[in-house]
Amino acid sequence: MTSQDPEFGNWIDSQIKQDEIDRYLVNGKDFIDEELIARVLREQAAPSDTQIREIIAKSLEIERLEPFETAALLNCRSEELWSEMADAGLRIKQKVYGRRIVFFAPLYISNFCVNNCVYCAFRRDNTSVTRTKLVDDQIRAEVKALTAEGHKRLIMVYGEHPTTDADFIAHTLEVVYGTKHGGDEIRRANINAAPLSIADLRKLSEVGIGTYQVFQETYHHATYARLHPSDTLKGNMLWRLYALHRAMDAGVDDVGIGALFGLCDYRFEVMALLLHTIDLENRFGGVGPHTISFPRLEPAHNTPFVEDPTHLIDDESFKRLVTVLRLSVPYTGMILTAREPERVRREVIRLGVTQLDAGSNIAVGCYATGESDESRAQFTLSDPRNLEQVISDLVDKGMITSFCTAGYRCGRTGQYFMDVAKSAKVHTLCMPNAILTFAEYLDDYASDETRDKGWKLVMDELSELPGEELRVRVAELLARIRSGERDLYL
Repeated sequence: MTSQDPEFGNWIDSQIKQDEIDRYLVNGKDFIDEELIARVLREQAAPSDTQIREIIAKSLEIERLEPFETAALLNCRSEELWSEMADAGLRIKQKVYGRRIVFFAPLYISNFCVNNCVYCAFRRDNTSVTRTKLVDDQIRAEVKALTAEGHKRLIMVYGEHPTTDADFIAHTLEVVYGTKHGGDEIRRANINAAPLSIADLRKLSEVGIGTYQVFQETYHHATYARLHPSDTLKGNMLWRLYALHRAMDAGVDDVGIGALFGLCDYRFEVMALLLHTIDLENRFGGVGPHTISFPRLEPAHNTPFVEDPTHLIDDESFKRLVTVLRLSVPYTGMILTAREPERVRREVIRLGVTQLDAGSNIAVGCYATGESDESRAQFTLSDPRNLEQVISDLVDKGMITSFCTAGYRCGRTGQYFMDVAKSAKVHTLCMPNAILTFAEYLDDYASDETRDKGWKLVMDELSELPGEELRVRVAELLARIRSGERDLYL
């Protein structure tokens, strides 16, 4: 790849390791078989009611679907069957993960970027963006603002730029983990960043990276090329496509995939996400993505492309694609963000979502100041509720909020996690720790109203834990939390 950009050309060329693409190709081809996707969507154009119900039954057994089965679900025309699929999605989620929702907050570190993606406010040619890269003291201030609200988990986000390379990311992780104020601290930081080489990913593994997310944006080859200029680093589709394969080979065994819905036909993207999952599982002993994300294209500062997208996803189609993803990969976590408005989030959560953000501010450096500066943000958020408001709403629906990070700190990732997830036992490990972290939140951060109803839910969930010995153990830890101890887990 030869860049046309005189400022960043040499750096861009130095980043891409062609041998770290070629090693994953099969006969020179990547795993996104567009002919296969088109064929199965065509062949499954009119699935029978019996076929759809058989596929739902398979998902309920926590078995991943094959492409032709996912295609059949996408082509379902029966409103009654869509209702059955939605109900099955919630049953699957509760069977695997229980009545718990994991919370996190996005923390944008820098919006400097060498890329020129037409849908992104951070694109290189958008001169109206206020370019900002946080220094250590600013990062500490952002972390303190987030932890003061009760957050324990982050997804840290970086533009793709020479000044935010792997060494910088590793350093910022150390700053975040080292920022503590009384009992306020971040216990897990995930990363959403540029595709990196195996050597660079090993650096992040050494400093304790959580899940490594790289979203493909669109898996459609021609669409990808049209939206990502070839003279940019992101213009190399295959370097991005195999970013998570490299992560697995580097020892980062917790990865998250996603597509930006609104760039291409949503049915194609759902199929491609399944093919991505299958390829990871085939290559890495059954270990696929820890999470799947499904953000929708949103308005962005001085970004005309997003004003009239060709493949706009309406709310009903969005709910359906989430439903199909839940059934297609029933054991994988699913992330729903504050891109979506409150009404949509409330409806989509019950389709099988496992993770949410809340109280989010995606303008770089604006948690500490409380500003809402669209010139520093990548796109526009649609759910402005703070963390407690969202938690209170979930309590009313009988859902436990989890800030648990015990699994990661105890090495329950990769193969261990996937084995537990596929056996539908995540909740048996994670619900006790979810209860404990929720109790911490209630005593340290919640209002009296949320604390009172939250503790009632805690005690209800305690009584539902399997086995007297476990219930006694968790009750003992809850008593210690009420006495002031923190960060207790099984």
